[in-house]
Amino acid sequence: MKHLERRYGAGQLHFITCSCYRRMPLLGTARARDCFLTILSGLRARYDFALLGYVVMPEHIHLLISEPRIGTPSTVMQVLKQCVSRAMRRKRRRRASSGQMRLWDEIPLNGPHLKRYAHFWQARFYDFNVWTDKERYEKMNYMHFNPVKRGLVEHPKECRWSSHRFYSTGEKGLCAPNPAWKPSEAKNKSKSLK
Repeated sequence: MKHLERRYGAGQLHFITCSCYRRMPLLGTARARDCFLTILSGLRARYDFALLGYVVMPEHIHLLISEPRIGTPSTVMQVLKQCVSRAMRRKRRRRASSGQMRLWDEIPLNGPHLKRYAHFWQARFYDFNVWTDKERYEKMNYMHFNPVKRGLVEHPKECRWSSHRFYSTGEKGLCAPNPAWKPSEAKNKSKSLK
């Protein structure tokens, strides 16, 4: 497997794509997508980063985030995947009989780094540095029109699990973007805390 190079520290935005295990629609229910957004909102506060855009699809997610004040985008993604995976496993255990859980038991765990995620997420995520305003607009449009392209909705404003509604109607939902967040403010805040 090729080594993925992550470029952090220059203050760029990061367009992140992460898929569910084997592209299964594990985020295919409203409850699962709501759970994901609730956890994302909490982690945004915990790691202090800008969330410019997102979309939660049945089998993958896209995020457009800044570098966090605490940790890196990789840190955020690791914790996000762990928290969502744990929450979804707890919900599945409560609802499912032992026969329904067999699928989860059959998923192979190859290597120690997969043990935390193999039941819910692919082991890795894609991270694209966004250098220009043009790229930022392209990524936002890509995210917001993804549910339309897939035939899940007719217009981006119909998708409850996308940042489009925040930008088009001001609806905050479970995880409102915070585009006014400034990295310089966060750095000044962290210096003043020392």
